[in-house]
Amino acid sequence: MGKKVMNGLIAMAFVCSVLFFVTSCAKKQVNISEAVKPSAEQVEEVVVVKEAPKETVVEIVKDVPPELARKIQAFEASNIYFDFDKSNLVPESQQTLKKKAEFLRYNPSYALLIAGNCDNRGTEEYNLALGERRAESAKQYLVALGISSDRIKTISYGELRPADPANNEVAWAVNRRDTFKLFR
Repeated sequence: MGKKVMNGLIAMAFVCSVLFFVTSCAKKQVNISEAVKPSAEQVEEVVVVKEAPKETVVEIVKDVPPELARKIQAFEASNIYFDFDKSNLVPESQQTLKKKAEFLRYNPSYALLIAGNCDNRGTEEYNLALGERRAESAKQYLVALGISSDRIKTISYGELRPADPANNEVAWAVNRRDTFKLFR
């Protein structure tokens, strides 16, 4: 009987050792702050619009006079930025969009692709939806300024195309943006 007890204790000690080893080496869960978790009313279906036609900026710029080429490059280089977890336009973004609307009014042969982007906090699904809301916010502002909605397409890249891959406040601020591409 003493041998059975001893074998039982050894088996129990072995099981406890294995459990301790497995649980101490487990990956730690990282909690995302409550601020980036969407509420039920914020979650919406994300519809991703196909990319604009295959013409690139380089091709568009080749086919235009140098002055217009510089304007196109300046147009596409000026992004708008958003506050954390927001899709509303700040006054600086509104001013940028007014300039873009003026360009589009004087150049009716161009259409626009607005791409919404996010920082890497939050889930991929949430960031795709937030990026879409950001792109739609810019589109609606341009439409309110008289640009036809038929000339504006939107897409969301969520967190998939960061301008700065670092994980800090500066990088996150740069990544919360809308980018703009002209096409014909």
